[in-house]
Amino acid sequence: MASLLGDHLFQFSDQGPPPSKDFFQLIVSRNEVILTSWTISVRLGCRGAAPKQQKISHHDFLHQKKLQREVKALFGDRILEHTKLLCQGKFDYLERLTDDILLKILANLELKDTTQLAQVSQRFREICDSEKFWEQTVRNGCADFTRDMEGIAGAMGWRKMFFTFFHTSGRKGQQ
Repeated sequence: MASLLGDHLFQFSDQGPPPSKDFFQLIVSRNEVILTSWTISVRLGCRGAAPKQQKISHHDFLHQKKLQREVKALFGDRILEHTKLLCQGKFDYLERLTDDILLKILANLELKDTTQLAQVSQRFREICDSEKFWEQTVRNGCADFTRDMEGIAGAMGWRKMFFTFFHTSGRKGQQ
């Protein structure tokens, strides 16, 4: 599983909270947390200033409340908590799987389960909304699908095709 980990475990960038126009980047690598800030100013004297960078070990980040408060102020609670979990060695390997492997896993789930999985994270939402996922769902799960329907799916989209031609609501089955 360790081979799934790259050099950067997590990376996030954003503009600082108003009124600041400064730009910030947080990188969590295997050994350290790196917070970089770029000062954005309209003043001529401040243009071209080098970015400021703070590097700190995982252990030190977990014990340095001041830096944690700064990360929370810049990026929010969720990013801070995720950063702390990574510093503690708690990795979410499922998030790191390739799209092809995730699609193979999704092929074995019921559609209602994939809708719940799509609520877990942005990555799962994107893959569960992707054309690849809906094409796989139609091709493998809809017995009435024929090769002649591929052109229709290409024109209207696989997801729309599924809900238009193949999806039946629970009410129809109860009547």
